[in-house]
Amino acid sequence: MSGSSETLQNLALARGTLDRAGVRRKDPELLPSLLKDPSTQVLELAAGLAEVVELDHDLALLLRPPTEQDASRLAVFLGQDGDGTAYVGVVRDDLDPLGASQWRTLRSVGVLLSDRDAGLFATMLGLANWHAVHTHCPRCGSRTDPDQSGWIRRCPQDESEHYPRTDPAVIMAVTDDGGRLLLARSPQWPEGRLSVLAGFVEPGESLEAAVAREVLEEVGVVVDQVRYLGNQPWPFPSSLMVGFTSHAADPTLHLDMDEIVEALWVTRDELREMAAAGRFGFSPSVSIARRIIENWYGGPIDQRIE
Repeated sequence: MSGSSETLQNLALARGTLDRAGVRRKDPELLPSLLKDPSTQVLELAAGLAEVVELDHDLALLLRPPTEQDASRLAVFLGQDGDGTAYVGVVRDDLDPLGASQWRTLRSVGVLLSDRDAGLFATMLGLANWHAVHTHCPRCGSRTDPDQSGWIRRCPQDESEHYPRTDPAVIMAVTDDGGRLLLARSPQWPEGRLSVLAGFVEPGESLEAAVAREVLEEVGVVVDQVRYLGNQPWPFPSSLMVGFTSHAADPTLHLDMDEIVEALWVTRDELREMAAAGRFGFSPSVSIARRIIENWYGGPIDQRIE
């Protein structure tokens, strides 16, 4: 794997600016103290949604001072800014549908938020997703408790510590000798939605080896010239997407129909025509997949429907 002068900059979910201040997490009084401090900025999450407000034609997370209810909720210390202001995320169990008009998903607003807010939302969503599915000890089955300001869970029976999980995944542009891009569709996607290939890294495997294996397994193409493009967290629920470009030694396709039901090589003109006709559903702007495709294309792609 080699670096590239085309490394993607300013990926939507890789723009966090806060100091995570990890050394403060072990203080058992940190969260209780911050949740009594009116200067603390609280990000509230409900069903994976966060409330947003419009400020000067831009979107921002609605951050508020702590309330009494926050002391009984799952809370996470998210870090502090250069002025020393602390940020805490809390998870509420309920959300009134009638009052949820300004609550949004990270997918829908991540690209529109500031660097600070995008980082806050991505971090809190990833941690909330992990806490939701790691409630019991994998060793003895006992219920675990949040600890270290929400960054680990501890088993009260065997005192084992359990840390947030992040699953690395590779995502890659595959091009042929003619400069065409390979696009594909998985069985779970509707017709017309195409993207670049992606897959999880297996134990004992390097990133570039994962790129070559996934492309070979899914479409039967051998690739070389694997080059790094960039990475960003993808907390849906717990991935780190690592982007690459690669070159197909032979463009002949042999699809694994369990994984890929449609794949095709496209030129830039063909992709532009597909987009103009509304026949191509793109990945959302917040995704690294979209940036990889536009990096190959040479700029933003106009489309009718995202």
